[in-house]
Amino acid sequence: MALEMDNLHPSLRSGWHVLCRSNELTSQPAVFLLLNVSYLAYRGPTGKVVVARDRCPHRRARLSLGSCDAEGTLQCPYHGWRFNEQGIAVEIPAVPLGSPLPPRAHLETPAATEERFGMIFIALESPSTPLPVVAEDADPAFIRGDLPVLTTRGSAGLLADNFLDVAHFPFVHSETFGAEAEVAVPHFEVIREERSFTARHQHLFSNREDPGVVLGLRPLLQQRALTYRYTAPFHLTLTIDFLDAGGTNVIGFFLTPETATTVRIYSSLWRNDLEDSTSRMDEAIAFELAVIEEDLKIQSTYEELILPLDLNGEVHTKADRTTIELRRVLADFAKSYLPPSTVLISES
Repeated sequence: MALEMDNLHPSLRSGWHVLCRSNELTSQPAVFLLLNVSYLAYRGPTGKVVVARDRCPHRRARLSLGSCDAEGTLQCPYHGWRFNEQGIAVEIPAVPLGSPLPPRAHLETPAATEERFGMIFIALESPSTPLPVVAEDADPAFIRGDLPVLTTRGSAGLLADNFLDVAHFPFVHSETFGAEAEVAVPHFEVIREERSFTARHQHLFSNREDPGVVLGLRPLLQQRALTYRYTAPFHLTLTIDFLDAGGTNVIGFFLTPETATTVRIYSSLWRNDLEDSTSRMDEAIAFELAVIEEDLKIQSTYEELILPLDLNGEVHTKADRTTIELRRVLADFAKSYLPPSTVLISES
């Protein structure tokens, strides 16, 4: 069987995924889909982020239909079982006071939960990949703007492939930044580091965001340096250094496989060239949304929502250097996955 990555590949349980944005959390449970399973999340009174499968261990009722009290204790709406922030049952009304509670009376929680960049990341099993890094998030020279969360029919692998691909720019993005004058993809370097890589190159593009173009100070076609950073399974950033206009734009692109056919897209911008202007950031967000919508016109129509990882399954060129490396990283990630029940027996 050919090796391929779909939205529900078992290895994805060992990767970090964005469950939601921080500002989506309240003191009451909200529900988010990941790998075709519903998870609830809320913020406890101490600020702790609580995440658990949206299923009571008793009779599998949806816990999100219940509520949390002032202490952050979650109560199931069906039989009133109460769970603390660690997911342990602390009260079962039907069990006489003072009687021991079943040792398995606890929620199914992720192996790890982290909050960064205004997002909640979870790993369902012990993570085999690092968390993504966006150094600019801690740099006071940069301001951050978050795009609305998008849900689309699509493949997380194919969307990651699309983000890393530069050969489609003149054709898909002709209405936003695609420069038809430069169709050929110049040489660029790719540096691999275990389950991640960095790719760098430079190209010509239409800088329609540059106020200097309107004023006649600079031409529409300008040079920019692109630095892509990819971390398995589906975390990507693109650092754009505007060589003619000056300034830096960092685009974060984080993909959450919801179901076999749907993906949530979390995208943020970090800019140091907007002079702390809310209106200009709003314009930048609108521009980036237009770019994503151009991509989704194609990405949402794929008949097979899989990313082939066997390099013999597709035709590649030198211009596909980054997307080939994506396949190599994900192939290593997928092949190295061992389910928790797997026991390795060493040869004596």
